[in-house]
Amino acid sequence: MQYDPDQAEDEVFDEYRWSTIYRATQQKKIVEAFRLFRSEGIEPVLFKGWAIARAFPESVSRISSDTDLAVSSADFPRAEAIRTSPAGRKLVIDLHNEFSRHDSLDWDTLFARCETAEIDDEVIRILRPEDHLRVVCVHWLIDGAQYREKLWDIYYLVANRPKEFDWQMCLDEVEPKRRRWIICAIGLAAKHFGLDLSGTPISNAADTLPGWLNARVEKEWASTTKLEPLGGQIRNPRKFLIQLKKRTPPNPIAATVDVGGSFDSKVRLHYQLHSFGRRGLASLRRSLSYNRP
Repeated sequence: MQYDPDQAEDEVFDEYRWSTIYRATQQKKIVEAFRLFRSEGIEPVLFKGWAIARAFPESVSRISSDTDLAVSSADFPRAEAIRTSPAGRKLVIDLHNEFSRHDSLDWDTLFARCETAEIDDEVIRILRPEDHLRVVCVHWLIDGAQYREKLWDIYYLVANRPKEFDWQMCLDEVEPKRRRWIICAIGLAAKHFGLDLSGTPISNAADTLPGWLNARVEKEWASTTKLEPLGGQIRNPRKFLIQLKKRTPPNPIAATVDVGGSFDSKVRLHYQLHSFGRRGLASLRRSLSYNRP
């Protein structure tokens, strides 16, 4: 087939145009979500998605299927009612009860040092870059590092960080095990995507990765089976068994983070057993009761 430069140029333009339209639609939903919550006296914090996309080059498309918002624990019940209301469902909001799964700093600290950005004259509250990088790294690890393309989020958050980025704030305000998680996630971006860490306090992050971690990441990326909710597969025995097999034993990366373990521990099994007892059994029970009246 003969290469047609005009056709190739048109395809690039169409992708750029589609990406521009999508970003505008996404921004509109973000504004509507903030206005909806604020009408009920709730102040949310935006993270992931559009907040990450700001660090991407204009030539690189970064889209997301929902809007990730976090609210305080005190506001969460009311916020969840708003999210599931007819108006809220249209906005496809992924609602989080503070950042308890993603960070160990308390809500008040993270909220107080948030940045703001304007979209259509609406002030949007976003995590500070140092906190956002930490949260995004942990979120990727919670998913078991199975999504190779999402490592680009970490790459660009580091590569295009503000000049005043405070590495001490990012790394040294959390416990040592979590600090190590963050450095390893960034180190994987350096090892596999060529992220330049020169001039940073973690310039050797790619060289100090635990061998088991890198091997597991490469195994996840080579797998054609990605984790999907078990409940959604209950009516398809074949897919259900595939997903069950995917979870047995639990992903060692996700399990280690889930139970607050160390990436430098020589053994993963105790973390996997602990995580399975903590979350795996409950997930299985929910799935088996999914279609019960």
